[in-house]
Amino acid sequence: MNVFVVGGGSWGTAFSALLRDRGHEVTLTCRDAEQARTITATGHNPRYLQTVNLRGIHAMPLDGAPLDEAELIVLAVPSRAFAAVASALPGSAPVLSLTKGLDPETGNRLSTRVQGRPVAVLSGPNMAEEIAAGLPSATVIASEDRALAEELQQAINSMVFRVYVNDDLVGVELCAAAKNVIALAAGGVDGLGLGDNAKASLITRGLVEMARLGEACGAQPETFSGLAGMGDLIVTCFSGYGRNRKAGELIARGLSPDEAVREIGQVVEGLTTAPVLRDLSHRLGVELPITEGVCHVLGGQELHQLLASLMGREPTEE
Repeated sequence: MNVFVVGGGSWGTAFSALLRDRGHEVTLTCRDAEQARTITATGHNPRYLQTVNLRGIHAMPLDGAPLDEAELIVLAVPSRAFAAVASALPGSAPVLSLTKGLDPETGNRLSTRVQGRPVAVLSGPNMAEEIAAGLPSATVIASEDRALAEELQQAINSMVFRVYVNDDLVGVELCAAAKNVIALAAGGVDGLGLGDNAKASLITRGLVEMARLGEACGAQPETFSGLAGMGDLIVTCFSGYGRNRKAGELIARGLSPDEAVREIGQVVEGLTTAPVLRDLSHRLGVELPITEGVCHVLGGQELHQLLASLMGREPTEE
């Protein structure tokens, strides 16, 4: 398959290598022309996952890339750029989205911003650093087009990257967005040194929030106990590679959100998603106390005040 990967960050880089290893012809397109030239010249990404071998992968600037020749376009761009990139795609090749978030402009799921072509979403416990190292993982591909999902499953599945198909596009996308916000809070628990009990409690209640929102949007309940839900939430909240968890930890230790992003040096999707997710919950009339609390902290509230507000809520049934 002739595949164009749009986005030269960590996940775009790792996924390009994964596709190459499955025998596909891969072109990695980058916004920065110099980055693309360096990848072509050296076989390594100068900014992300620098030790990963990218030999055999074409690299070129996004501007001018012949995307109309693609049989599949993989979007691995930040959520804030997703709609603009998707709307400018030429041709009619299907899109596979790797982006985890919501559209900041409309509050809608990102796949809804892809028009005039089939779209699928890939999500699960897939830390790019581990995928790039060849460590085993599993993932989910969701689409309203079952044939597309199954075709992509066969094209991507391998002995180290097991792919499942799921027809709950709504649930998979909401899981991918919401888990980053919960991970910010989990990182706050780490930063305050509150212990494993507190962190496990927060993650569990975070999963309840995710499922509650999903139910209001018509998602399937079982999606939230699967790879896109529980699986991705666990790894995002515990992994040392998790940018959202790390950002929450840094903020708890006194850094501002902007300072945390600068120290991490990569996009932290939860910071973009949190207010969008909160506003969506308000429109739906769904209670998301952890998400609300994260937004308050990002707005300047002390983290210990968030903890007090969550622990001081009226006791109820689980």
